[in-house]
Amino acid sequence: MNEHLRGGPSGAAGEQVSVLFIADPGTPAALAERIAESLPQRLRSPDRPERRWTTCVRSKPYLPDEQADFADVIDAIDPPSEAEDIVVYLTDLPRREDTLPVVADVSADHKFALISVAGVGGLRIERRVRTVTELAIAGVLGEPDLMPPGSAARLFRSAQTEDGIRYFAPSGLRRLRLLSGMVRANRPWRLVTGLSKVLVGAFATGAIALATDTIWLFADTMGPWRMSAATVLSIVAMILWLILDHELWERPKLPAERDRSVLYNTATVVTLVIGVVVLYVALFGLLLFTACLALPPELLSPILGHAVNFFDYLTLTWLLASIATIGGALGSGLEDDAAVKEAAYGVRQRQRIEETRSPSNEA
Repeated sequence: MNEHLRGGPSGAAGEQVSVLFIADPGTPAALAERIAESLPQRLRSPDRPERRWTTCVRSKPYLPDEQADFADVIDAIDPPSEAEDIVVYLTDLPRREDTLPVVADVSADHKFALISVAGVGGLRIERRVRTVTELAIAGVLGEPDLMPPGSAARLFRSAQTEDGIRYFAPSGLRRLRLLSGMVRANRPWRLVTGLSKVLVGAFATGAIALATDTIWLFADTMGPWRMSAATVLSIVAMILWLILDHELWERPKLPAERDRSVLYNTATVVTLVIGVVVLYVALFGLLLFTACLALPPELLSPILGHAVNFFDYLTLTWLLASIATIGGALGSGLEDDAAVKEAAYGVRQRQRIEETRSPSNEA
């Protein structure tokens, strides 16, 4: 257990309220650390100066499934067994009630709150999660004065449930907000560093094509429309190869799981699109540097039949990056499935996939 005590000293006089943050590894754990650091100051009230707040953080995944009942989550964590007064659990797994994204479940009886980081969306995550956390603590203690100031708190509509209070994502583009939160949890920009063999294979393909004068002529005569089409096709080829070769596409086993599979498959595609585009830009930069270094204008001019400027290097690199991306798609077959999933998904998403597929594997 990784705990870091924050806030006021344990020996301070007056009332003390301690908050334990339990967080999934990755983005939720990092958010919990930052929120726990600022929470005592934000919750300090001039009307109750004798009250002292302390916080601590533990990084450990408890939530077995994104649609687990709130009561089952309470039983798994058992908040009354903890030494702290309030327990707040942050997870990056999405939670929904039918089609409505749920951002938090709060139980005043158990002094417990479950917050879905994915439900708040992909932008201004820390501010929104902090707002939901303060809403949850105010609900746990039954003290409206602790609610965050301003209109932010009113964005999250609440409803009474048999286990407590449930907060929903703000109205308007809810599914898009949930999807962006899921993609943000996957951290798609990590795809470049996570798939080292793909990057090496792509760069090697581009470097080989760089030495071919036929490629120079193609780049000089294809025009922007054909070059754009080559770019799109190369990115689509990379994405399809990653999905099909490494079994990243979820197939629902039951009709009731179809909507959830659509959500997760859409998040996978968007994650890979962003990751592959970042990979394409990285390849473009590397190949542009290599082309400027290895091909002097005096070498290109006789082949192209005109004077060479920097725009010609950009055009050549554009075509080379598309060719290299297709080579990277072939090189992705050299990566094992675990490496691809680690690069494409967040920690809890990988665990969820492994748990859902383990029964079939055992069978």
